[in-house]
Amino acid sequence: MRMSELSTESGVAIPTIKYYLREGLLHQGEQLTATRADYDDAHLHRLRLIRALLEVGRLPVASIKKVVEAVQDESLPIHELLGTAHYALSPAVEPEPTPEWETARAQVDALLDRLDWQVTAEAPARDELAQTVVRMHQLGLTADLAPYAAAAERLVTEVELNTIPYDGPRDAAVEALVLGTVLYGRAFDALRRLAQESESARRFAREAD
Repeated sequence: MRMSELSTESGVAIPTIKYYLREGLLHQGEQLTATRADYDDAHLHRLRLIRALLEVGRLPVASIKKVVEAVQDESLPIHELLGTAHYALSPAVEPEPTPEWETARAQVDALLDRLDWQVTAEAPARDELAQTVVRMHQLGLTADLAPYAAAAERLVTEVELNTIPYDGPRDAAVEALVLGTVLYGRAFDALRRLAQESESARRFAREAD
């Protein structure tokens, strides 16, 4: 297909496609003439992935490049490929040089050890969770994460990772991971709030009456 057709099929404007080509986010098409190139379904898959990373994942171009490079590296195992995307989605958290931080990080590490989760020591979500625990302690909240970990493990093992198309294009697998992580995460937060409202009504509505 021509670039105009690629633009129509993907919903990405031609100037944006040209920008992705210049930045190396999108691979070049097959050059037919000096002014015309041919594009195929692989370009559509890549554009869908870029849009997911940019619009849903809110990633900067530099992070998108790292994910795209991982997608293009066929020698990279699927676990490392998905890990590259996961780490790119994680917010940057700077460890705090305080005793509270050390305690929180130790609590997170101990929880992961008890769960026997295979997570690298450098996983950015460790520090993200530790930062949350610090804030919980500062606000006088009990940071009992075990029930949340159990719910997360069940969702991931029984639902989320089963929705990723591992036998298709690598772009599609990463796109599914990004969309699932971000959008299902938002949906889960909304469902928790709805469940809280419902349970509050059950517990306290009679008292109000």
